[in-house]
Amino acid sequence: MVSPLVVGIDAANLRRGGGVTHLIELLGAAEPMRQGISRVVIWGGTQTLAALTDRPWLDKRHPSELDQGVLQRTLWQRFKLSKAGRAAGCDLLFVPGGSYAGSFRPVVTMSQNLLPFEFGELRRYGWSSTTLKMLLLRWTQSRTFRRADAVIFLTQAAKASVLRVTGPLAGQCPIIPHGLNPRFLMPLKAQQGIDAYETGHPYRVIYVSIIDQYKHQWQVVEAVAALRRDGWPLALDLVGPAYAPALARLRDTIARCDPRGDWVHYHGAVAYTDLHKLYAQADLGLFASSCENMPNILLETMAAGLPVACSDRGPMPEVLGDAGVYFDPERPADIARALRELIASPALRAEKAQASYTAALAFDWRRCADETFGFLAGVAKRSREQNLSNINFCSFPAWPSVDGES
Repeated sequence: MVSPLVVGIDAANLRRGGGVTHLIELLGAAEPMRQGISRVVIWGGTQTLAALTDRPWLDKRHPSELDQGVLQRTLWQRFKLSKAGRAAGCDLLFVPGGSYAGSFRPVVTMSQNLLPFEFGELRRYGWSSTTLKMLLLRWTQSRTFRRADAVIFLTQAAKASVLRVTGPLAGQCPIIPHGLNPRFLMPLKAQQGIDAYETGHPYRVIYVSIIDQYKHQWQVVEAVAALRRDGWPLALDLVGPAYAPALARLRDTIARCDPRGDWVHYHGAVAYTDLHKLYAQADLGLFASSCENMPNILLETMAAGLPVACSDRGPMPEVLGDAGVYFDPERPADIARALRELIASPALRAEKAQASYTAALAFDWRRCADETFGFLAGVAKRSREQNLSNINFCSFPAWPSVDGES
């Protein structure tokens, strides 16, 4: 009788942001026993493990090093994780963080950060600590991807970008997109003409994302300012944490375009559990990033029943399809053109909002969890069968020769 599988997950360097959100949603939707996995062992820091819902099959383990600095976490992963995985009886190690240098096999990793592989985007940071960090990640993740038994990608566009740097990979490279939390699904709003809005009741454009060099919030501010000069009563809500140099650039643009603070509202970081409330107050969703792996924020905007104006870069057209109006995120005039096209036509807004909402329904965390654990189980089973085959071959007695000599 074949024994159930045990999967280990390395969350040593997943502490905040999209990596932790992925773990929360993936494990919350998973039913790994359906794929023949009896236990999932996860190693992580206190904060990461506390964010994960307790499940009967989930074995949370907390080495003290994982609450310390990056050096201690890296050394633990390099020298102790493989031994811990074997001691826990793991058949496979899943490394969603993308970097791994231990000796455990088989290993399945994941590409969730495209920025290290887009040199054109890295140039926006100049010679900075961020650039050096991203170049280091480019090296460590490229090395991990080449050595891994499989690498999970989130979109076809992201896979193509990574492979341009790494070259062909020896392991399998499936595409398994993230899912969407159902609380972001909202009824579609009735679309009114722009003349139904005024200064005290403006048409609200929302852009949720970290303030960063490749997110182009300052270009968005300039685009909305141009439409306001044409007499359109618009307000812009910007939501997200900030990279300090990019925030300084944004504030300079706001001071120039909206010196009295009448229509640009920067809300800062908002808890993931509260984001849907802000989408519910908006009339139009905007996404202006030029570098994405899997744009979860775009999915949330689509699900909120909003018409979407979107960057034409990376995987955005792959995700949104023909359900949005696209623009060049580095040209304020083109952003303004896309906004004008949508806002001027309630019928177009209604059509695009319905189409984007329908497209968002395809991105489900249960599907993501089933595909992910199904794939992990397949890799683990093949590795187990290969190991058994090797053992049987090596232990099979040699046949005696014809003359009786062995």
